[in-house]
Amino acid sequence: METIQLEQRNGVATITLNRPEAMNAFNYQMLSELGQTAEALRINSDVRVVVIRGAGDKAFSVGADLKERKTLTDQQVKRNIYKIGEVFSAIEGLPQPVIAEINGHAFGGGMELALACDFRVADREAKMGLTETSLAIIPGAGGTQRLPRVIGEAKAMELILTAKRFTGEEAYGYGLLTKAVEKAALHDEVMSLAEAMLANGPIALQQAKYAIKAGMNADLQTGLKIERKAYEMTIPTEDRVEALIAFSEKRKPEFKGK
Repeated sequence: METIQLEQRNGVATITLNRPEAMNAFNYQMLSELGQTAEALRINSDVRVVVIRGAGDKAFSVGADLKERKTLTDQQVKRNIYKIGEVFSAIEGLPQPVIAEINGHAFGGGMELALACDFRVADREAKMGLTETSLAIIPGAGGTQRLPRVIGEAKAMELILTAKRFTGEEAYGYGLLTKAVEKAALHDEVMSLAEAMLANGPIALQQAKYAIKAGMNADLQTGLKIERKAYEMTIPTEDRVEALIAFSEKRKPEFKGK
């Protein structure tokens, strides 16, 4: 692939948006390659945590490639909007937990990709925002739906309708980020979060994520049923038995995702 780099090491798959010369803006090729990558990771049992970052030190992603957008017909623009929504939903739907490592600017679609991830860790000085209304359009890859679910309707309405640009430090205050840190410490912070999850049962991680995500869109009683079914998926696993044995032997369990 030309616009996406994928590295897999010790249970962590790192996706790098690789168009640093364009601030990692999304053209159609990048969207297609990101979608292919997501589908490959979905069925890769060796991958337990996914990290998404941007190439270079300036941007996570500044969103849609506006230079490409100027050359597209209205129908092609609609194609791109459908594609970006489809791909970000595939990222959100990955069974593994996904961390956005926001190592620079994250605007428009870049911010929407981060919102599709389960966790967001950012450079506290990074600039970000859903700025589409300043271009006479609206967020079209989930921003109007995911942001209110993360930080609440009123604040999301303010940020989107004013097209406000804000820092990682401010984003942490809004509840948008898991953590905001100095840029030099960003990658280590992301890997620390990944390692904390890697220490736990892989199937349990996936089922807990599923229960939370599915339950958030249901009433409480339905959510409790979803949780119960997800729990039941962990009962026959070898990992659950290994955890009990390790506890009795006072050692760390060795999970295999089985």
